[in-house]
Amino acid sequence: MRTLLTSISALTVAFLALPAAAQEKLTVYTYESFTADWGPGPVVEKAFETECGCDIDFVSVADGVALLNRLKLEGTGTEADIVLGLDTNLTHEAKETGLFAPHGLSLDKVDVPGGWDDDTFVPFDYGYFAFVYDTETIDTPPASLKQLVDGDPEEKIVIQDPRTSTPGLGLLLWVKSVYGDEAPEAWEKLSQRVLTVTPGWSEAYGLFTSGEAPMVLSYTTSPAYHVIAEDTDRYRAAAFEEGHYLQVEVAGITTKGAENPLAAQFLEFMTGPGFQDAIPETNWMFPAGETSKPLNAAFDDLVQPAETLAFDPEEIAENRQAWVDEWLAVMSR
Repeated sequence: MRTLLTSISALTVAFLALPAAAQEKLTVYTYESFTADWGPGPVVEKAFETECGCDIDFVSVADGVALLNRLKLEGTGTEADIVLGLDTNLTHEAKETGLFAPHGLSLDKVDVPGGWDDDTFVPFDYGYFAFVYDTETIDTPPASLKQLVDGDPEEKIVIQDPRTSTPGLGLLLWVKSVYGDEAPEAWEKLSQRVLTVTPGWSEAYGLFTSGEAPMVLSYTTSPAYHVIAEDTDRYRAAAFEEGHYLQVEVAGITTKGAENPLAAQFLEFMTGPGFQDAIPETNWMFPAGETSKPLNAAFDDLVQPAETLAFDPEEIAENRQAWVDEWLAVMSR
């Protein structure tokens, strides 16, 4: 018995002697393609856990809009310390929930088009929405959004749902920025070309690469994956003369996470090479922070938008539901 008690006491002392961080956990809500085996999640997890001596628990949903929807449903009872995967089209609405806390960090390492000075959200990457096409199927891609809308209904496209997906919401705003009050008529035409609407980006791009449709809503950076990982330039992004809609993806600390020191540590880590080096060739976007090396030369050959399109986040928050309802009324006919 004495030997047993001595052993238990020794184990207790050893446990208490462990660094506090080794017993801590950080819960990060994000989207499915981030945590996929081929996404940045596994690389980021390993790098940050090495630095902090802690455990990251990634919880994923279909796409970025679904992240905000889930957080709203959970409210103050959420398990999330950090939400990673919202974008600038959702930041104002996200702040209005009262579920995010100021990050209190320096933004000196952050580098995105137009600059950044938000006190709540920190960017981790950015890109431009585009329609990626298969050159073995499409000889002459559309040169504008209007050509896409007015194109052959037999030449199908795959898009994402703006109610769950940030690319889907991006397309909704792209169409609205080009067509304005005539957006419903544009969607009426475009709907004839839509093979299907998926909840998130991963499903849509999978349908495209499996040959179900010759064109998909994605990013100007997507072809870099095929060049670098597959050594092919078969898939390209169509350059649109009206310009391309900008997406800046962000992360924020929840009010629950504000009580966890690891949350601020993670956001600081997110702006440096340990995180940013993983972005170009796993998330296939442009890094929004400091990297340790230049991008692969394949990124130099991507479509350069003639104009950057973007709505103010407050305007989006005021109109998003009405614009989604407008889209749904057409697409559900």
